[in-house]
Amino acid sequence: MSHPDYRLNLRSLGTPRGVSSLVGPHGVGASPGDKKSKNKNTRGKKKSIFETYMSKEDVSEGLKRGTLIQGVLRINPKKFHEAFIPSPDGDRDIFIDGVVARNRALNGDLVVVKLLPEEQWKVIKPESNDKETEGAYESDLPEELCGSHLLQQSLKACNDSPDVIIEAQFDDSDSEDGHGNTPNSLVDGVKKLSVCVHEKGEEGAGAPVTKDENTLMSQDARASPEKSLQRSAKVVYILEKKHSRAATGFLKLLADKNSELFRKYALFSPSDHRVPRIYVPLKDCPQDFVTRPKDYANTLFICRIVDWKEDSNFALGQLAKSLGQAGEIEPETEGILTEYGVDFSDFPSEVLECLPHGLPWTIPPEEFRKRRDLRKDCIFTIDPSTARDLDDALSCKSLADGNFEVGVHIADVSYFVPEGSSLDSVAAERATSVYLVQKVVPMLPRLLCEELCSLNPMTDKLTFSVIWTLTPRGKLKLAFTLDRETGLPQGCHIYEYRDSNKLVEEFMLLANMAVAREIHRAFPERALLRRHPPPQTKMLNDLMEFCEQLGLPMDFSSAGALNKSLTETFGDDKYSLARKEVLTNMCSRPMQMALYFCAGTLRDPAQFRHYALNVPLYTHFTSPIRRFADVMVHRLLAAALGYREPPDMEPNVLQKRADHCNDRRMASKRVQELSTGLFFAILVKESGPLESEAMVLGVLNQAFDVLVLRYGVQKRIYCNALPLRSHHFQKVGKKPELTLVWEPEDLEQEPVQQVVTIFSLVEVVLRAEATALKYSAVLKRPGTEGLLDPQEKQGCDHHSDQRED
Repeated sequence: MSHPDYRLNLRSLGTPRGVSSLVGPHGVGASPGDKKSKNKNTRGKKKSIFETYMSKEDVSEGLKRGTLIQGVLRINPKKFHEAFIPSPDGDRDIFIDGVVARNRALNGDLVVVKLLPEEQWKVIKPESNDKETEGAYESDLPEELCGSHLLQQSLKACNDSPDVIIEAQFDDSDSEDGHGNTPNSLVDGVKKLSVCVHEKGEEGAGAPVTKDENTLMSQDARASPEKSLQRSAKVVYILEKKHSRAATGFLKLLADKNSELFRKYALFSPSDHRVPRIYVPLKDCPQDFVTRPKDYANTLFICRIVDWKEDSNFALGQLAKSLGQAGEIEPETEGILTEYGVDFSDFPSEVLECLPHGLPWTIPPEEFRKRRDLRKDCIFTIDPSTARDLDDALSCKSLADGNFEVGVHIADVSYFVPEGSSLDSVAAERATSVYLVQKVVPMLPRLLCEELCSLNPMTDKLTFSVIWTLTPRGKLKLAFTLDRETGLPQGCHIYEYRDSNKLVEEFMLLANMAVAREIHRAFPERALLRRHPPPQTKMLNDLMEFCEQLGLPMDFSSAGALNKSLTETFGDDKYSLARKEVLTNMCSRPMQMALYFCAGTLRDPAQFRHYALNVPLYTHFTSPIRRFADVMVHRLLAAALGYREPPDMEPNVLQKRADHCNDRRMASKRVQELSTGLFFAILVKESGPLESEAMVLGVLNQAFDVLVLRYGVQKRIYCNALPLRSHHFQKVGKKPELTLVWEPEDLEQEPVQQVVTIFSLVEVVLRAEATALKYSAVLKRPGTEGLLDPQEKQGCDHHSDQRED
């Protein structure tokens, strides 16, 4: 739950809730890059670095004509000069090369781009690894297709595993139903948390950017038929600044002590290298910062960008708060939440006033006249004993004709969240609960989550119920129950669905499908649904060729066929499960994100489909305590059943709400991953170095990615962090190979050669670096027993700034 000291402040600047002021709010003054602003015609005026944004009118016209393209910007966290937006036709992503072409847009922003002339497109050589050029692709592969539980059996099978795994709380935001939690799956989010200049070899991450061999634009290269092109573009407009503009990082003095800027500004260096460095007024900094800067060398601050001029490499910002020492859990956690715009403040009194005060609360008599009374039925939840917010339950009873009546019962949260109330506004803004390793940031107050709506044993509660009549073989009828006067809607169709080992998941999915069909029948223009587009064509075709070359009998004709292939191709020993996890990871790369949408904003019903579930209509109905989308769906369902008035919002307004739910869901997912990564990095520092077998899941030109089997984390290993004599990358068909030639330990010995390909088994060592926020992975030398000391890395400590300006 939220910490009592998290208070609101700096709201006038749009600072996310939960951030408090370091000192009183100050005006930020003129931009450092705008020294000549009083006389813009002077000869000393600075030359613009970035292009002026196009006008709204020109952007609108360009989008209509198709001369401009819009999309969400993704910046590669490992090569921060590379950025991408999805191609509207599902082909290879559109490439945006460098900070100048990005034109002050940040990761996650909705941008408009203009394609560059073909001679400036990116050249992709066949011997390079396409997956590297598609960097930072974030997919949303639902767990019912390829679950994140795949490694659990192999992890448990390692009897020699140290008992050091942190048990994280998860809302399972990849799953389409909220069940099947995997508390021991640790996600490597350290790439985002790093406050160090990346080690030598992380191209573009810690040094000025130069064109690599894949981006050479010579005519000779273009004339060669064996090379392909990737469309390149530049940002001309930011439609929506979805990035919070907040960042955590470190303060330092400017280098030139004699400059005018030195007397007015300090330099803020964000931990996330995708965010620019920021000038902050010295009056916002601690009073003794100028005289004692080293005292703050390891202090983590929060800064918010307030402006970024065309003539400056650096943005202008305001320091919001000192968090504490870098590498400590609470300061780092607060920083993560702030960067992703998560409101973790206490619920204000006007919100709590919306809830009933007299406890225990009892159901008003008028509700019994509107609802079916199921209190005499045997209704149960399937949850751990520690669960406190029980929003779903099941029931099953035999009927006289030999059939069974099976019910899914979901807490009626919308009853306690009146539309238009303060509680409704806060819940709509938060949009989702956020699950960290050590705590939960709830969407709704605890009183509602744990008392009023939680389906606790032996208490009367309000629910929405979906009830099926099934034959003993599990087949045909469906009925809704809510209102006696209205009657039960008829004609709902149950879609044939794949076998499932998860009882709860199966029925929750079916309930979501049934509700989707009902609200779309009643409100075809205003139904809030959830769609999952098919995979990106180019990446999927490459993957199919790769699997064919390896002799893997994978069927990519549908999501169900792919899931069946993954299940049947591999055995159940830990290495087979690891190979399954690697291939699942590869299958996730072409996948697009599942999205909430309003039915009235899409004219083609084919776009409504959910690819992973292979159904025409789907929504989220089963978790209203932690997802606001479900609350909106409950309101639509209540209206469809005659229980309340239909919603009066237009489709475009509902779509904006859907977009916000999508944004907050993705932010929640990233926060969850980073929280887990933070804890694992600290674990490595406290318990490391840690040795484990690992399986290679991706091979690049000068590095390769591994799945560390004992801990379930993914990590990149760089060739120049190893004592190698040489290394060589090549592609054999679609199969990338990296040959490592190790320096012999003894001069009389011959060099050892090691070939790294996807599915290779290797021995790795995880070691903490300068701070608890960063840990690296290196290979053990083939044939050795002890830990391998990695080569000394060149570069500076984590406060250095050898980055692209």
